[in-house]
Amino acid sequence: MIKVLMADDHAIVRKGLRQILNEGSALCQVEEAVNGQEVLNKVYDGVFDILVLDISLPDRNGLELVREIKSVRPKLPILMLSVHPEDQYAIRALKAGVAGYLNKESAPEQLVQAIERIVAGGRYISPSLAEALAASVGGNTDALPHEALSDREFTVLLRIGAGKSVSEIADELGLSVKTVSTYRARILEKMSMSSNADLIRYVIDHKLV
Repeated sequence: MIKVLMADDHAIVRKGLRQILNEGSALCQVEEAVNGQEVLNKVYDGVFDILVLDISLPDRNGLELVREIKSVRPKLPILMLSVHPEDQYAIRALKAGVAGYLNKESAPEQLVQAIERIVAGGRYISPSLAEALAASVGGNTDALPHEALSDREFTVLLRIGAGKSVSEIADELGLSVKTVSTYRARILEKMSMSSNADLIRYVIDHKLV
């Protein structure tokens, strides 16, 4: 019996994922979480073989949440699910410590295969992601500007792209306004942009939110 913690804020998605697992070859016992805080509470209190985590929960960025989880349950394997293409988030997610990354548009059998492989101690990446990883290691001259950002800078970029103010971002991340302003300045410099409007347009154009 594989104990799965499934985290997604959409009930219809959780229901669909549960059905896929019930119909697949894996025999799974599934618990659900609808936001980042609930994920953390269940991870603290329970024992799971794998966490299937949506990268976009309402109260937490998935990449940040992975690091929080790994600080208390370093051996818990995580399969990241996302509507975003692999080239936008997958490499960051793998570097953060996930064991696999799967686009939500993938075939249902891929979810079962990914869970079984990860629980057995392996990793799950698609052929296209393997190519992206190889390019990343080899030094990709076609890298997009946001790929040069640190994880914290990337997190701030996403919040700016969602139209949030510096003070709102500071409250959400538990940082000072001055610190967030410093991150914003670094982001603008690294991406050769001059305003929040430029950043918002970039985030929308590249479908980062």
